[in-house]
Amino acid sequence: MSGFAEKNTAITGVGMSEVSRGATKSALALTVDAALEAIADAGLTRADIDGLATWPGERADGSGFSPVGCAALQDALRLELGWYSGGGEAPGQYGAVFNAVGAIAAGLCRNVLIFRTMYEATARKTAYANSLLREGQRQAGPFAWYAPYYTYAAALQQALYFNLYVHKSGIKAEQVGQIAVNQRRNAAFNPNAIYKAPITIDDYLASPLIATPLRLYDCDVPIDGAAAIIVSRMDVARSLRNPPIRIEAIGSSMQYRNSWTQLAELDTQAQPKVAEMMWGRTDLKPADVDIAQLYDGFSFHTINWLENFGFCERYGAKDFIEGGKRIALDGELPVNTGGGALSAGRLHAYGAVHEACTQLWGRAGERQVAGTPQVCATSTSGGPLAGAMLLVRD
Repeated sequence: MSGFAEKNTAITGVGMSEVSRGATKSALALTVDAALEAIADAGLTRADIDGLATWPGERADGSGFSPVGCAALQDALRLELGWYSGGGEAPGQYGAVFNAVGAIAAGLCRNVLIFRTMYEATARKTAYANSLLREGQRQAGPFAWYAPYYTYAAALQQALYFNLYVHKSGIKAEQVGQIAVNQRRNAAFNPNAIYKAPITIDDYLASPLIATPLRLYDCDVPIDGAAAIIVSRMDVARSLRNPPIRIEAIGSSMQYRNSWTQLAELDTQAQPKVAEMMWGRTDLKPADVDIAQLYDGFSFHTINWLENFGFCERYGAKDFIEGGKRIALDGELPVNTGGGALSAGRLHAYGAVHEACTQLWGRAGERQVAGTPQVCATSTSGGPLAGAMLLVRD
């Protein structure tokens, strides 16, 4: 197992900008804030950063989905880089991390600054950012194939998948709602969360249906904000101020049809083979995991990952999350301990990495999981994209 490249890397610092539903700063300014905080947290200076990565790279389309790319941040920070990458064809958002692991293994850099910036809250006040089709368009990429079925937004498209999951698993709405209720409960202890007021199962069941079976509280919260992490070569990591958080194993495979319209495994999406790859690169098992920061673009993604990581059997998540005790901060597997994207805001999986490190370093304050957690499983994305990491405090 020691020969895998990720085992020679570790997260050494994290940073997060102000997160809001309407920023007073530009997207680039938010990114700079997060980046400088991560660099300082690692005990580094800008001169130590020789690698830069993001996913999916700059998209200057007004949607706020990815308004800042490597070129803008490199220039803003005057970084002198040996390597950089900002491509979108990768295993989801964590593709930037996996690319950094490869670059470090190739000897191209030692300390990689990885960032993800979202500006969707502002964008949605000025454009049709929540629509897959823009005004005047007849087709837009692969989602055009959904247009004849009046599926114009991600929630509508993903609801088709989740309906099949409901049919096969028999999960009930009050069981699905435990994900949103648990995360809102955790968010109450996160000073950076967007929504902190507790909700009950009754609140969840009374919330508007967006697209059956998805309710309002099943959907992540568009925000303006940025998150950044530093991934360092292990010998460098062990010389820095924070205990290294080792990237113990990754899952980055593409063994299904990579198509939003032709994916065959609709109810599990592209997660099972990715999780299988990750577990094949470590001696650790699901029972060794202390906390889980699972992708929650929609609550069903979290439910899918609980099963696909092996924390419960296929279609057994409904029993695992029943009552919410097992996934609570004091449960056997605390899940999305900072409130996740459903309550803390959609930092698109990098909020999850930030929270994972916060917990593993024991910095989470009132929401800190007891017992000094050492191992965290984290994941990203839905549909045909998926990536997974197992993070271990050194």
